[in-house]
Amino acid sequence: MEYLVILAVMVIGVALFFIRGIVAERRAKKALIEKLRKGYGQPPKKDWKPECYDNLDCYHVFHRESAPETVRHEIDDITWNDLEMDRIFLRMDYTMSRAGVEYLYHTLRTPQFQDEPLHKMEEQIVWFMEHEEERIRLQLMLKRLGRMEKYSLYQYLEQLDQLGKRSNKKHILGLLFYLLSGFLFYMDTSLGLVAMMLTVAVNIGSYLEEKSVVEPYISSFAYILSLIKISGSAKELQWPVMEQEKKTLLTACAKLKKFSRGSGIVISAVSSTGNPAELIFDYIRMLFHVDLILFNRMYREVMQHRHEIDNMFGTWGYLDTVISIGAFRASLPYWCVPEFTDRVRWQMDKGYHPLLAKPVNNSIKADKSVLITGSNASGKSTFLKTTALNALLAQTIHTAVAERLTMRKVRLYSSMALRDDMEAGESYYIVEIKAMKRILDAVRLAETGQQEPVLCFVDEVLRGTNTVERIAASTQILKGLNTAAVQCFAATHDIELCDLLEQMYDNYHFEEEIRDKDVLFSYALKEGRAVTRNAIRLLEVMGYEDNIVRQAEKQAEQFLESGLWKGV
Repeated sequence: MEYLVILAVMVIGVALFFIRGIVAERRAKKALIEKLRKGYGQPPKKDWKPECYDNLDCYHVFHRESAPETVRHEIDDITWNDLEMDRIFLRMDYTMSRAGVEYLYHTLRTPQFQDEPLHKMEEQIVWFMEHEEERIRLQLMLKRLGRMEKYSLYQYLEQLDQLGKRSNKKHILGLLFYLLSGFLFYMDTSLGLVAMMLTVAVNIGSYLEEKSVVEPYISSFAYILSLIKISGSAKELQWPVMEQEKKTLLTACAKLKKFSRGSGIVISAVSSTGNPAELIFDYIRMLFHVDLILFNRMYREVMQHRHEIDNMFGTWGYLDTVISIGAFRASLPYWCVPEFTDRVRWQMDKGYHPLLAKPVNNSIKADKSVLITGSNASGKSTFLKTTALNALLAQTIHTAVAERLTMRKVRLYSSMALRDDMEAGESYYIVEIKAMKRILDAVRLAETGQQEPVLCFVDEVLRGTNTVERIAASTQILKGLNTAAVQCFAATHDIELCDLLEQMYDNYHFEEEIRDKDVLFSYALKEGRAVTRNAIRLLEVMGYEDNIVRQAEKQAEQFLESGLWKGV
């Protein structure tokens, strides 16, 4: 009777343990649903570890190298850094999975030149924005897919080649030695016992050696297994907006059925919790190499079906990105769907920068290139970044942070926030002329029809050299950027360029007002060239000595009158 009571208590204890786990899981799911519901359209608050953002470019690099026809133009590192796209990426990252993070990054690096992908994306973005329950259901599935920390799946897939051909012959041979030892034990107990001990020792030793080789890849297999399981559950989704994605997922899932068989034995080998049952199973693995035999079979399946794995990863990443774009839109004060034209036309109404807490919106309409003048801190650089960012977002996520945006599809380049390259031993001027040369090269290819037209943004052309040579070289470079194949937005302090390029560039400017020894910036774009000269007066506002300010003003007036610099 006492034994029955003890047994009943144990059973009840185990049952309570499982019930507690189920209740906790349901509570966590309910809390996540509430978080997704209330957090939609709010600035993203990710609880990811910093290393989860490492190696974000792996999906992008893989497709750029394996399918270059799908990446007609890539936003290069100079333009990416100029526009502070790492910060923009974090601002719009509402993804739930590693696949989503990498695909969002790939999307922002790869402008689209065809209408169909953008129109399809637009339809799906709007659908998920309007269907909250379906969106949350898909986000819960993506959450189950989870994230790989530190390394990308594509890094593991690339390294799998280093494993070479895998064979189970030696593992099977080890099992046969158990049979041989058993036979010897039947014939001669002492000899059989020695043979059995040697077989156990050799099998354990070879297991530990082989396990150390394959263990780094098991976590990638676990992620692939998650991809397969989540992809299989897509058959339950009866949403017309993602029929094509559903078909892709189920097709890939069917081809990877063999991969899933027995996979739990392999995956659990690196996720042991230390309970007695798992410890016993660990010894079984070491003695009989069950997980290694299954690993080799899974390895063969991965090598044969890389394309399907990539399809699953990319499809879930795309869907995660679509939802993320919708959440980004919902978080903005206002936004618009861009309009594309075949003409050299740029029209932006009330465009603003999404990273600014209190942005000043600006509008501009230009059928040719634009030259922007104004003093430091007046808003030139921010306007250039805002305009360039809108061009990038329009062709990548089909969204503009403006009330209206009209443009032609272009290859986007910039030369704005350059710096010395200490490692390469290059001065700022060398870095600058290289950056400008890559833009000119792209323009020449566009002129011959080999590539699409160019839209470029230049902040202070050739600032790294003296005034005379800067103005002369800048004039000729900006003339070179005045063709039907390019539209250029350039900011400069050199008002001389306004006269030299008057027939080629539209002039706009920013200005500030000095009032009561204080500097007031409106950050509002105005037509025409800058007419104020406040750089020297700003010295006075900032507390410079009167003699420095007065002498500087006198020297500047003398130069404007005579065209010559005179010592004072």
